Amino acid sequence: MARSLISREGHENLKKQITQLRRVELPANVKAIEEARAHGDLSENAEYHAAKERNAIIMGKIAELDNLLATVEVIDPLPEVGDRVVFGCKATVYDPDGDTEHSYRIVGAAESDASCGRISMTSPIGQALLGKEEGDEVQVRTPGGMRTLEILSVE
Repeated sequence: MARSLISREGHENLKKQITQLRRVELPANVKAIEEARAHGDLSENAEYHAAKERNAIIMGKIAELDNLLATVEVIDPLPEVGDRVVFGCKATVYDPDGDTEHSYRIVGAAESDASCGRISMTSPIGQALLGKEEGDEVQVRTPGGMRTLEILSVE
């Protein structure tokens, strides 16, 4: 099975998510199932069926995170950031099409969240940026078409 990279921070975040699910959400849901069961006839008890469905979702999420933790490789310390874009660094790019700047932290797929500026090193933008230096222009094929990005800084 292929191992994916993750930062120490991302690894700790995954462990916190599992702990939250196991110690808070699962026990609360079990209590909701017990309360709904006390209402009587289970065949027409919407609260019971909703709680059981929620239980399946929580258990599925726990299994997914357990599997993810078993297949990641923690990179700690992160590589030294020089002039090149590497795993764990923050790259600021300029998009001339939209006349905008974006900052991206290059992370593994397990901890990527584009809305927070963390993009996977296997994403189209992540792949295009890896190994490039400040001042380089990269061509990126995105779902919206080809984009040109200029790397302004690497931190």
